[in-house]
Amino acid sequence: MIFSGPDIKMNEEEFRLLRDFIYQHCGIFFDEESKFLLERRLGKRLQYHRLKNFKDYYFLLRYNKVKDQELTEVINIITTNETYFFREEFQLKTFVDEILPEVKIRKEAKQEGKKLRIWSAGCSTGEEPYTIAMLLLDKPEFRDWEIEIIGTDISHRVLQIARKGVYSDISFRATEETAKNRFFTAVDGKFRVNDNVRKHVSISHLNLFDSSKVSLLGKMDIIFCRNVIIYFDIAAKKKVIESFYQRLHPEGFLLLGHSESLMNITSSFALRHFINDMVYQRPAQTIEKSLL
Repeated sequence: MIFSGPDIKMNEEEFRLLRDFIYQHCGIFFDEESKFLLERRLGKRLQYHRLKNFKDYYFLLRYNKVKDQELTEVINIITTNETYFFREEFQLKTFVDEILPEVKIRKEAKQEGKKLRIWSAGCSTGEEPYTIAMLLLDKPEFRDWEIEIIGTDISHRVLQIARKGVYSDISFRATEETAKNRFFTAVDGKFRVNDNVRKHVSISHLNLFDSSKVSLLGKMDIIFCRNVIIYFDIAAKKKVIESFYQRLHPEGFLLLGHSESLMNITSSFALRHFINDMVYQRPAQTIEKSLL
C-alpha cells in the first residue's frame, strides 16, 4: 500500500517533535502558524517512504540507517532559495565604493598583505559569491591581490547548482547586458560563469549551527549573510551572529539583508552609516562583548 503523504495530517505532538528536531539541527524555526507549511512540505517524504503518519517519519529521521540522507532531503525541502545576480544594488554599491577602499587602505597601512577573504554565508545557488567576484574584477586596484570568496549553504541541492555555475534568464533580472556578455558564456540556452570569475570562488556545504566547522573557515574581512537569519528565532540568531563576530577580523564588515537587523540580538557590532546603505562592523578593539 502507498500512503498519500500530502493528505496525511500532522497533529500537534508530531509538529513539535519535527519542529524541535529541525531547530536543533540548523536553527530554522517553525512557529505554530507554520504547521501547515511543514506538513505540506514533508508530506511527500511520507509517501516516498510509505509511512502512515508523521511520528513514524520522526523516528525515521532519528534512528533509521538512512537518517543522514533523509535529513539532507528535509533541508533541501524546507529551505527557501530566492536569489539572483547583483541583488540589492544599493548595498553592493556601498560594498564597491566605500567598504572595499576602506579595507584596502587599512590593510596597506597595517602591512597585512594583499589578501582579501570574503564569506557568502547562505549562498544558495551561487549568484551572490559570483557577483562579489565580478565586482572585484571591475576594481583594477585589486587585480594583483589574492582574492578568496567562500560560498556556503546547508542545502546540498542548491550547492550542486552553484558548483555548476550555469544559470537561466531568471537569475539575470538585475544584470546589465555588458556584465552578462563579459562574465558569462552562452551554453544550450543558459549562461555559464566564466573561469576568470569561478577561480576566485569556492563552494562548500556548511551548517551555520556547526560551530566547530564554522571555526575552520578562518578569519574574514567581510561576511555577506543576506536574508538568512530571518528564518531563525532570537536564540539561533544570537548563536550565528556570535560566530560571525568571531570569524571577522577587527574592523571587518557584516552585510545583512535589508529586512534584517541586530537589534535585540547583540551590541558587539557597530552600525556604520555609509552614503548608500547601513552596514555592521566589528569594532577595532578586540575586547569581547557578550550578547544581550
